[in-house]
Amino acid sequence: MIKIVKKIKFSKNEDRMKDFGNIKKTIVSFSKGKNKNLHYVLQERFEWMNKYIKKDDIGLEVGAAAGFSKEFILNKNFKISDLADYEHLDYKNIDAHSTKFKDSSFDYVIASHMVHHIAYPIKFFREMYRILKKDGKLIIYEAYASVLTQFIEIIMRHEGFDWTKDIWNESVPATEDEDVWSGNIAIPHLVFDDIGAFNKNLGSYFKIEHDKILHELSYLNSGGVCSKTFYIPLNYFVLNILDKIYYFLSKPFPKIFAIGRRLVLRKI
Repeated sequence: MIKIVKKIKFSKNEDRMKDFGNIKKTIVSFSKGKNKNLHYVLQERFEWMNKYIKKDDIGLEVGAAAGFSKEFILNKNFKISDLADYEHLDYKNIDAHSTKFKDSSFDYVIASHMVHHIAYPIKFFREMYRILKKDGKLIIYEAYASVLTQFIEIIMRHEGFDWTKDIWNESVPATEDEDVWSGNIAIPHLVFDDIGAFNKNLGSYFKIEHDKILHELSYLNSGGVCSKTFYIPLNYFVLNILDKIYYFLSKPFPKIFAIGRRLVLRKI
């Protein structure tokens, strides 16, 4: 990856996004249905996952926060969890590093925009391996730390990134482990970009079955998911056209312009 700086961190007081982590307000705002941009972005974030989920599968989302996945995941045996105790959650106070579920409980687990919040990635992936059934899938949607994304993080002073972290070290946190909202958007790259390191540390647990880099301009005009910022209201048709144009122009330069990433890991 092209790294603007090796690491940069911002305090909550510096964050230029509004209502960061205010889940109740996020849910109320979304339920009003006024932000069509956000609905479009969330649809793009979750609907592709249905391809990897069977009708009778038993599934779980970790780090679900507002739980918007339930609107787009078609499977009826799907439950959402989070470290918090929000009323809308099916399972409350679930630490993704060490859940309370039995071995081989789920056919699939969803981790949407949460891997970059994980303090100890190696512990997280081992725990996902434990609770997944044989051939179970870990379905991931993450930010892609392109030059554009890094610049946006710097401008908005939101989550930051640290490329110097040894994410395979179980004793050193990759984020601030005492702050569940602390983020490091370098983490997914440190885990997945070096396939040799991935296979050495996780190759006996998972096989990467799907890895797609995304060029979704609409995400930058969503108004924010669990934190809010300015956006220009557009309809689905216009958002789709803009995404296609952006994809055509930016596809040759993912390290500069890519926005997101989809991954599916199968338990070995």
